[in-house]
Amino acid sequence: MPDERTAGGGDRVVGGAAPESVDVNTPSVARMYDHYLGGKDNYEVDRLAVAELDKVVPSTRPLALNNRSFLRRVVDVLAREYGVRQFLDHGSGLPTQDNVHQVAQRVDPEARVVYVDNDPIVLAHGRALLEENTNTAVLQADMRDTDGIFGHPEVERLIDPAQPVAALFVSAMHCIPDDSERGGPAEVLGRVLERVPSGSFVVVNQLVSPHREIRDSVTSFMDESTGGQWGRVREAHEVARYFDGLDVLEPGLGWINDWRRDSDLIHKEPTDEWYEFGGVARKP
Repeated sequence: MPDERTAGGGDRVVGGAAPESVDVNTPSVARMYDHYLGGKDNYEVDRLAVAELDKVVPSTRPLALNNRSFLRRVVDVLAREYGVRQFLDHGSGLPTQDNVHQVAQRVDPEARVVYVDNDPIVLAHGRALLEENTNTAVLQADMRDTDGIFGHPEVERLIDPAQPVAALFVSAMHCIPDDSERGGPAEVLGRVLERVPSGSFVVVNQLVSPHREIRDSVTSFMDESTGGQWGRVREAHEVARYFDGLDVLEPGLGWINDWRRDSDLIHKEPTDEWYEFGGVARKP
């Protein structure tokens, strides 16, 4: 559940001045996700929010772990089987084990990755992690700012517009409101697809629930907890529409735990009140 904050002209210079101060009084989706994954880059306010969210949807921790496994499988498949060598990770969240660049660069050390996230702590930790990796960069930017992202010097340096790129929106779209002034999830995805060449890939999954009371209660809780920096939990058919006009890769759209599962070692999600729905598709 990577963070989606309003950019507001935040620091976007990779390797430049220190990022803006981290707000430790308001929970961050990126830091909550970090706590779910067992990370240490979070604050008491994030841990308290996680404890409250677990009361509503107790399956969230294994869901987060399974989401991370999906990300690793997707990147490995795209790099190994489809020859993708450049990745643009929207709403990347905090660095953890087996990040996108680590998975992709095991296939090809020359693979290039740009991470995009609005949380200033992501920028700070990302810079430290990638200080000596010239094929990878971290931008602090709103993932809805397509023009700003694609026009950034680091994206222009690392992403060849003539070659296929994998645009990742992994557990990110639920952070974008439908009525955002920069457009909802479908509009954001559409703008990215206009920027990438034929043969590129998009990876999209987000939290969905068939239960209206869960959708409403979680959306309300997260919106209030994060100070309005949240979209909504959707239904699966709404997410499926993001893929209209694209060539969806097998095994199709669905529960991400079933996407190219490489083992039976998934984390048991004790309840089914919500889950991550999505898949991978190629631009014709």
